[in-house]
Amino acid sequence: MSDVLAVADHRRGELRDVSYELITAGRDLVDETSGDLHLAVISGTVDDFAEKLNREGVDAIHTVDHGEEFNHDVYAQAVTQLYDELAPQYVLTPNSVNGLDYAPAIATELDLPIVTDTIGLETDGETLVATREMYGGKVETTTELSGDAIVTIRGAEWPAAEGTGDAAIEAADADIDEDAIGSTVTGFEEVGGGDVDISEANLLVSIGRGIEEEENLDLIRDLADALDATLSSSRPIVDNGWLPKNRQVGQSGKVVTPDVYIAIGISGAVQHVAGMKGSDTIVAINTDPNAPIMDIADYAIHDDLFDVVPELIDEF
Repeated sequence: MSDVLAVADHRRGELRDVSYELITAGRDLVDETSGDLHLAVISGTVDDFAEKLNREGVDAIHTVDHGEEFNHDVYAQAVTQLYDELAPQYVLTPNSVNGLDYAPAIATELDLPIVTDTIGLETDGETLVATREMYGGKVETTTELSGDAIVTIRGAEWPAAEGTGDAAIEAADADIDEDAIGSTVTGFEEVGGGDVDISEANLLVSIGRGIEEEENLDLIRDLADALDATLSSSRPIVDNGWLPKNRQVGQSGKVVTPDVYIAIGISGAVQHVAGMKGSDTIVAINTDPNAPIMDIADYAIHDDLFDVVPELIDEF
């Protein structure tokens, strides 16, 4: 029997979607090992977060009420102490800015192996088999881990846990050493168009090389306005300086999971697809019927975007 400890992720008072996906990933593992799934909620409004995360499959939720925002030293201490108390075989964290901040520190402190950015997990006896992508998503590799391990999971690779759970929620007896806390969040400053977080959008209109010229972005903005959608793009648009970095979808941008993703003039390179393949519905508009994006699209429109987009604007 092997237990799993999953660590929830939040930012600026809001739980991140990956927190619910961690529950699914952890539940899959404990179902294979007949263990229990423990969930750690650290800092912020922990009681509120715990209630929201009390989903089917969670056996126990442990809260650490210390500070409002993420802090490396608090998380490192809290997770290490929970590991010592609960003795799980696997610790799961998100492959997020926060998760990649403290997970390596925990692995070092506990002298455990760590595998990051996993997209699949399964057990083979006492061995954990972790699947990762390499070379820009062109190949998948597997890593076998024996014994305890730290694993970070990529967002949007597991479905979010649903249903109301009945897990016991209890305050963890964590002894946070204040003298070991070397930094404190004093505030936030938006930069580079930071008013928009495309990872939170329900409807995205995304543009690629097919737009040809920067002036043609006005046409796409008109469509986004008509649909009340958020504008995003593939990497070439950002590299050209036509949109800020925070609008980029893909492996070197942001992972998005909107209800609808409209890809306009995007070929569908593996790096871009890695960032949007979790969308519920994908609509692709492209003059090339053999473009890779057409293979994953739920609706593929083989036509010139400069003919299709004005029609969509009129329709909506």
